[in-house]
Amino acid sequence: MDKIFYKTENFVAVVAEEPHVSREEGGHIKIRHKDLLYDSRTDLTPELAKEVYRLSMLVGEAMKIGLRNRGIDLVRINYQENGNWAYKKDKLPIFQIHLYGRARNSKMQKWPESLYFPDWNTGFYSNNEPLNDEDIAEIKSQIETLEKTEKFNINNW
Repeated sequence: MDKIFYKTENFVAVVAEEPHVSREEGGHIKIRHKDLLYDSRTDLTPELAKEVYRLSMLVGEAMKIGLRNRGIDLVRINYQENGNWAYKKDKLPIFQIHLYGRARNSKMQKWPESLYFPDWNTGFYSNNEPLNDEDIAEIKSQIETLEKTEKFNINNW
């Protein structure tokens, strides 16, 4: 089960426990609706879209600063809304934004190439390490700092 580390009124940010990108290569965080109500961004109301966009920007910036502080040579964050794999299990996808950190010295997900997502059965992800408690503590600390800035102040949204 993915660990929730930050919440807004309608969305949660979680550590991907089975990450597509390993910690040392930049890590993987997901943002989703707390009740798993939607299958894509096109289902969101304008208010929900604004809330999740702010959250993805906030968590992404905090992730970049926080993981750099933790010694990971993060260049950027890739933001993706996937969902195709749900159909392999005859399920509908759930709306979630994946935040994939991209580190300069990556070996599996080589920088600056596009991310590679083979089927789970290949074993490609089996050695991927999720972000650890210290990483998340640093990201949360950065979120607290960023929320005090004009850019992320909730009253400006």
